[in-house]
Amino acid sequence: MSALLESLASGFEGDTARRSALEAALRDGLPGPRSEAWKYTPLRALERRSFAPSVALPAFDASLLDGIPAPRLVFVNGHFDAGHSFLPDLPAGVRLAPLSSWSEEGARPEYSRADDVFSRLNAALADEGFVLRVDAGVRAADPIHLVFIGAPSAADSAWHLRHRIELGADASATLVEHHLAAGDHAHLTTQSVSVTIAQGGRLAHARAQADAARATSFLRTDAVLAARAEYRRLDLEFGAALSRHELNVRLEGDQARLLSNGVLLADGRRHVDTRLGIEHIARDTACELLWRGIAGGRGRAVFHGGIAIHAGADGSDANLSNKNLLLSEGAEIDSQPVLEIHADEVKAAHGATVGQIDPTAMFYLRSRGLPQADARRLLISAFCREPLSAFANEGLRDLLSGRVDAALAALEPA
Repeated sequence: MSALLESLASGFEGDTARRSALEAALRDGLPGPRSEAWKYTPLRALERRSFAPSVALPAFDASLLDGIPAPRLVFVNGHFDAGHSFLPDLPAGVRLAPLSSWSEEGARPEYSRADDVFSRLNAALADEGFVLRVDAGVRAADPIHLVFIGAPSAADSAWHLRHRIELGADASATLVEHHLAAGDHAHLTTQSVSVTIAQGGRLAHARAQADAARATSFLRTDAVLAARAEYRRLDLEFGAALSRHELNVRLEGDQARLLSNGVLLADGRRHVDTRLGIEHIARDTACELLWRGIAGGRGRAVFHGGIAIHAGADGSDANLSNKNLLLSEGAEIDSQPVLEIHADEVKAAHGATVGQIDPTAMFYLRSRGLPQADARRLLISAFCREPLSAFANEGLRDLLSGRVDAALAALEPA
């Protein structure tokens, strides 16, 4: 057994179902280079590391929360922080609470992905997270903010969070996740998110990941959309030494729609891995996927965009665009657009490109008096802006633009 799995399993206490998930993870071990889903993300260095359980709520500089309004829930090193959370009166029909205090049955989402060791570990070990439920017909006007902070501690720690989001028929809500670092650390976190959107529901969901430079993060999101449901999502991957996100969406109802945009930034020695698995199951469903990747230094960005149009899903409309920018000779980008069609009368397109900064555009800006560093920064910034169009809320778009600007400002010079 690897040092990683042995340390995570140490002191386990849980019911039969959770023990079964843990035993399955320990039995199969970590995926190796022959696993197609992990061929570009080796885990050899990680499997030799050990992590202690996160057992305390550490202090941190509260100024880290400046600019993040209420309502908000705050988690620090995997623990709910009631002192920094702020939940004013939510609209009637909107319920938000940490998983540990949720009293209703069925709050804990369960997954059964046979080949995903980190989802199994999460199912076995997670005992905290959040639950958001919006009743049918309720429209939550103000964005809801979830803040996940990693703070330094005496030892490298691991924590595991599970979240559940449920929107009733014709309900709507906006959710923003902030993943932040309150100092340098090398912790590990796994998170699982279950999203269910009923008929006619609308969810806008943004996630800005800016964890510590030595952190490790594994996230899996599973979403199911009913008829006429809409899921708008934006992922900004700007932090952690190793981060991996699997976004799986099933369009199960007629006319369900997904818009998923994202920006991946792998600078320094960072490794960023994103995998999309979109399934068109019902008729007249649509997905629009717009992703941008940037790699500099000796960073590596991995993107897998999988779209499957099932038999009977006639009228589906699927589009994937993945454009990538290499900023240095030592950087690497691996892009895998995959399109499977088993239905008639569909529209589908996918494409991926990898290139460098356009020398003509650079010459144009330099000829207008811009220094090379400023011209480079301006072109990179413009390259990242299009995915932000997923959100019409101007205040939210400005907040996310600020996250992009902060990440780009920290890029190593050419």
